[in-house]
Amino acid sequence: MRTLIVLASLFLFGCTASQVLENQGQAKRVLFVGNSLTYVGNVPAIFSALQQENGQLGGADMIVRGGATLTQRVTDGSVERALEAGHYSALVLQERGGDLACSFGPESCVQSRESIKQLAAAGRQKGVKVVLLGTYQPHPAASRRIVEAESQAAAEAGIPYIEVSETFQTLRRSHPDLSWFSPDDVHPGADLALLNALLVYQELSGLTPSPQALTVRAPIYRSRSGLTEELRSSDAPPPLSDTPLEIHYPSETLKILLGVSAVRSSGE
Repeated sequence: MRTLIVLASLFLFGCTASQVLENQGQAKRVLFVGNSLTYVGNVPAIFSALQQENGQLGGADMIVRGGATLTQRVTDGSVERALEAGHYSALVLQERGGDLACSFGPESCVQSRESIKQLAAAGRQKGVKVVLLGTYQPHPAASRRIVEAESQAAAEAGIPYIEVSETFQTLRRSHPDLSWFSPDDVHPGADLALLNALLVYQELSGLTPSPQALTVRAPIYRSRSGLTEELRSSDAPPPLSDTPLEIHYPSETLKILLGVSAVRSSGE
């Protein structure tokens, strides 16, 4: 009888441990929803690489398209369908650059705020943590305006706001030699994409990642990507054959970005 009890206990322990591991894997999978600001440089894949480098299970999927707005994702229902599968514990929203500052007309910012509220509500309904990842502006006055507008939109939706633009401004002044912009001088360069991923990682994990060198083995998308709003893994084969498939970040770059972002997040 004692042997049976021990075996039963071991069986239950094994099932529990297996379930814990399964839940851990699911709990760290993140869905990114955005546009070219999200996929140029492949922010979701960098985030996933940071998870792996820091010993965490997980991964990242994305619903992205160039020039896409969050209102389009509400209209087509793609985010809600992705959440239905129950694989995610976090949803990262990133709006088209300038929408929340009414750069595309007064209706654009109204629609954007409402769409963020709706997507945040959809995430909460599924038990998913939802955050708004900020965009950036190259000019200081415009940067302050976009941060104010984005933080207000996040507050109205009841979700955390990940500020990017003012941190970017600080880093750009102190380290102008880093790769802040892609060759078109509009989209994120390699180091701005890394900054985005680091800020998301810190917000979702509550941890500071290791400043060790980081290699991302995934498509490193340019502005011309071939991506549509189809749900896809961040490391899925790219639509265009000339897309680079790897990028390496030296430890010095991570130390620079982590140093400034840590100071700003502490409020100093």
